[in-house]
Amino acid sequence: MKFGVVVFPGSNCDEDVVYVLKNILNQDVVKLWHKDQSLHNCDFIILPGGFSYGDYLRSGAIARFSPIMDSVVNHAEKGGYLMGICNGFQVLAEAGLVPGALLRNIEQKFICKNTFIKPYASNSIVTSGLDYNRAYKIPVAHAEGRYFADQNTLAELHKNNQVLFKYCDEQGNVCQEANCNGSENNIAGVSNKRGNVFGLMPHPERAADSLLGNLDGKEIFESILQMVEA
Repeated sequence: MKFGVVVFPGSNCDEDVVYVLKNILNQDVVKLWHKDQSLHNCDFIILPGGFSYGDYLRSGAIARFSPIMDSVVNHAEKGGYLMGICNGFQVLAEAGLVPGALLRNIEQKFICKNTFIKPYASNSIVTSGLDYNRAYKIPVAHAEGRYFADQNTLAELHKNNQVLFKYCDEQGNVCQEANCNGSENNIAGVSNKRGNVFGLMPHPERAADSLLGNLDGKEIFESILQMVEA
């Protein structure tokens, strides 16, 4: 498995993702500059967090048109694995690679804190290796993380097992009090209908090193590796 981490102007979590994949999980990983068009034979592409192009227009709206995105979209359309984390999730939504949109947080403020999320999708490589009865502590850091979709889309997402995670409290209860940004149905992550493209607002790469005192995010990456290498 070869991972590629796309770097846009303003990306600031690319090094974190590379570090986790390479130094902790011992994976083959390369950085992919946004002006390039080659994915260098990578099997799994990750769009990292940050503030691509300074978020000057709308988060992810400009990065969606970077030269490399033609290759990224083609990779996904052929069934290749693609994951967007935080700003990367916003880019996926702007590109129409996952349903819905990411709006300004309900309180109109940037939030940066630990949250708890609960896995939902039973047939996704992102969640299949996780405990569905457990709350995972994963940090968030965003101003536009409020997931929105119309009621028909939300119904389809649940029907098709496309909801990856929901915000919950420490005991695993999905409730409004645990909904840090006002997302519809507490949704913290979704996939496309085919199940090969994943958008996640919390940052698992920031909870994957024992030095940080939290390895919950590592388990998400390990779930992916277990399933794709099976």
